[in-house]
Amino acid sequence: MLNEFKSQKDKELIADWDALSRIFIRPENKATRATLVKYMEQILFGLHSFLNKNVGITQEISLKKLSEQFTDTHLNKHPEKKLKDVISCLIENIAPHAVNVASPYFIGHMTSAIPFFMVHLKTIVSALNQNVVKLETSKVVSVIEKQVLAKIHRLIYSNTDMFYQDHVQNTVSSLGVFTEGGTTANLSALWVARNQLLKPIPGFEGVEIDGIAKAYAAHGLDECFILVSKRGHYSLRKAAGVLGIGNKHVIPIDVNLKHQIELTHLMNTINEIKRNPRKAIIAVIGIAGTTETGSVDPLRQIGEICHQHHIYFHVDAAWGGPTLMSEKYRHLLDGISLADSVTIDCHKQFYMPMSCGMVYFKDPYFMNAIEYHSNYVNRMGSVDLGIKSLAGSREAHSLILDCAIKIMGTKGYALLIDYGIELAKKFAQEIEKRKHFRLITSPELNILTYQVCPESLQLALLNTTVEEKKQINATINELNRSVQRIQRESGKSFVSRTVLTAHRFQDGFVDDVVVLRCVLMNPMTTITIINDILNEQEAIFHQLQHERTDPCTLVKEN
Repeated sequence: MLNEFKSQKDKELIADWDALSRIFIRPENKATRATLVKYMEQILFGLHSFLNKNVGITQEISLKKLSEQFTDTHLNKHPEKKLKDVISCLIENIAPHAVNVASPYFIGHMTSAIPFFMVHLKTIVSALNQNVVKLETSKVVSVIEKQVLAKIHRLIYSNTDMFYQDHVQNTVSSLGVFTEGGTTANLSALWVARNQLLKPIPGFEGVEIDGIAKAYAAHGLDECFILVSKRGHYSLRKAAGVLGIGNKHVIPIDVNLKHQIELTHLMNTINEIKRNPRKAIIAVIGIAGTTETGSVDPLRQIGEICHQHHIYFHVDAAWGGPTLMSEKYRHLLDGISLADSVTIDCHKQFYMPMSCGMVYFKDPYFMNAIEYHSNYVNRMGSVDLGIKSLAGSREAHSLILDCAIKIMGTKGYALLIDYGIELAKKFAQEIEKRKHFRLITSPELNILTYQVCPESLQLALLNTTVEEKKQINATINELNRSVQRIQRESGKSFVSRTVLTAHRFQDGFVDDVVVLRCVLMNPMTTITIINDILNEQEAIFHQLQHERTDPCTLVKEN
């Protein structure tokens, strides 16, 4: 009987045209349809409660043990499971071991809960399967994308109505482009900046055509540089590598006590480079919301310096860009309109699903420097969006953003942004009340860093030598590594950690500092939840203190 059942099951799961038509065009049967509807209803209409019920921050299991369950490397000739069984497996076996970024206790990264309607919009966009590389595979969606780009461009640059009427659907100019994320947005901006600097001159067709070696020779250069604060995102070094200038030519500029770029050091570096006629600067980058601390560089002053020295000015506002929608806090980004280009991530504070970024250009014709054409797609004279983008085939993310703005309004987004910034301030106040904690960076936007720092060690740091401070700091660093790891593995809540290299304390002491880092973007996170997280960290510290009388003996994490 068992063999008969197995034989019948195997017969059902065979790849033939009849089976393919069933799974390709419609649900296989009523049971499959019912399973699909059951889970989709839960996800579409009760996302947060569904995740909280079925997944904690993550279930406690080691990566080693998980990886041992996924070692089969064979591809099966015939189907293994029916659709309903695959869906059940995803929900029951995979989801519990993923990370519940929707939890209000998950406050460690720039990934958070998304509004429930985003799942509906993503589903529709996936079902439409438009490819905005070309009008023939997108039509009206490409037209909408240009409109959305103009709306966000207006948010940044606030040009006249006539300017936007001229460029919103212009087939020659481009106000920006959607990308896969902040990394490719920054790369696209620096690609344009490089081509603007190493442009065609008599006898040279430009770096895009002739390459970096001939570009340097034609322009009489040996080296080109990109300048950004020490808190710059690592994608900028990637961009320098891809663009052929070498990532060691991304020069880190010192930061002040607020982790903003140090303008005096920036000016000195610019002057030093410009004294050598064989060197040039591709771009200076200002950051509107650093990844580690949420700091905003003095954008207006940087923009004025770049204008004075005729240097391309790019702003990486992947995180902080949407703050422009807040009437209360948009002043934090004062001067962003001076930028030649601006990066903004949609999957951050526009609360869109992964993954989507954007880059905008002040001059609508700058992107002509990166045009590419082909006879079979993006032909000369066409208005295809793929002509001026790093990506080829691309999903219609612009449709999701367009709908989201219509549903939320800029006021709705502003409420979220304001809430996060003000919650971060309350968080900082709570840290300063607790004797075994130390605030490292006060929040400017909605990111802050701090340490578990025993009162005894805080006192020990006073009136000691530099060498003694380094030893104590090493102990505090190891303590915070342990606290963060133990809390993460317990699966109840999550904060991230990072190392602030060459952090400068108020007393002038400079050293690398391991900090706990929190990102407050989930509107369901409250000060009560934050206190729960701090209480858990404090309990972990006391447990470690009980187990090890000397904090210096904390076991290092592998």
